Amino acid sequence: MRIALVSEHANPLAALGGADAGGQNVHVAALAAGLAAEGHDVVVHTRRDSPDQPARVATEDGYIVEHVSAGPAQELSKDELLPHMSEFGVRLRDRWRREPVDVVHSHFWMSGLAALQATRGTTTPVVHTFHALGSVKRRQQGALDTSPPERIDLERKLCREVDQVIATCTDEVAELEQLGLPRSRATVIPCGVDTELFRPVPAMPPPGVGPRRRPYRLLVLGRIVTRKGIGNVIEAVAGLPDAELIIAGGPPPERYEGDPEVRRLRALATTLGVADRVVFLGSVGRHEVPTLIRVSDVVVAAPWYEPFGIVPLEAMACGRPIVGTAVGGMLDTIVPGRTGELVPPRDPAALRETLRALLDDKDRRRRYGEEGRRRAVERYDWTTVVADTAAAYRSLCADPLATGAAQ
Repeated sequence: MRIALVSEHANPLAALGGADAGGQNVHVAALAAGLAAEGHDVVVHTRRDSPDQPARVATEDGYIVEHVSAGPAQELSKDELLPHMSEFGVRLRDRWRREPVDVVHSHFWMSGLAALQATRGTTTPVVHTFHALGSVKRRQQGALDTSPPERIDLERKLCREVDQVIATCTDEVAELEQLGLPRSRATVIPCGVDTELFRPVPAMPPPGVGPRRRPYRLLVLGRIVTRKGIGNVIEAVAGLPDAELIIAGGPPPERYEGDPEVRRLRALATTLGVADRVVFLGSVGRHEVPTLIRVSDVVVAAPWYEPFGIVPLEAMACGRPIVGTAVGGMLDTIVPGRTGELVPPRDPAALRETLRALLDDKDRRRRYGEEGRRRAVERYDWTTVVADTAAAYRSLCADPLATGAAQ
């Protein structure tokens, strides 16, 4: 199949850990690589955010990344991109008129709008993955939500007009139904994990981590934004005097120290008297992530809300127990009492108690790690996720009545 993946802000070539570079980048890159490995012709279309970016990049994993000019060739936050999606869609339409594709898979709501515009008047099916929903963000953040005000209405439009939605977890399907998506047009295919890259092997601490400051090491990994609940983890660690916390991720080095959230978290650690055992690593390379996980006793993911959450899968694949908040995709991936534990969001006291019990029980940590590895391999390996996604594409391409219904 000739497959077009549209990911307007999440470039699979981008460095991870910035404000808008995280799980979606990993997801799109791994999906593209897996589909290419199956023999499909795969192109990822993403917005050009630098004048130095080449128009077309052939990756080592067999897929192509095309940088599409839409708006200024500079970094913009994703909340600033909506006015440029019409241009993005026009350029995609022109591109696909020259070289038609069999299926389009858009990622994030604005990519979906561009994909619908580009395929209007054709029978090319559009599959869409939201990755995050404005309705959930609005409910969780209220007045702090910086999304364009029309986002939720436009997400309803996508639910009406795309041919199929691939949801990443069961919790998302319920949210999509509230937006008007018929259950028959939703397919649950989770995010995946590379179980060869992420596997339980002995490891030495990567540069910047150094020797342990305390007997136990906890790890938080991902973007440094308030909703990720890193402040709640620091508050929990204040009550765990024998534990240190490694915080990996965030803006690039040149912007790290000036980042408002980094400054807030550093001040919190100082106020709570734990600055000597909270290590801020900053942005880390993808190749360093498995090692960081392996040298940690427990991985912690404590977001206030989370559409899916890839870090728990990476921890499980490395054979490490995970403690996460009971939100979004983590309700599917983490099995309490088997692979880790779930706690309420925004509850540092519950998080502290759960971590204390787990740190005090080495055998339980070992069992959770072993079961987590088995679960990651059996359910979340990218080969399975890619095969299920390709099957969803083929079902639309094979059924002409299922495509173009909303064109």
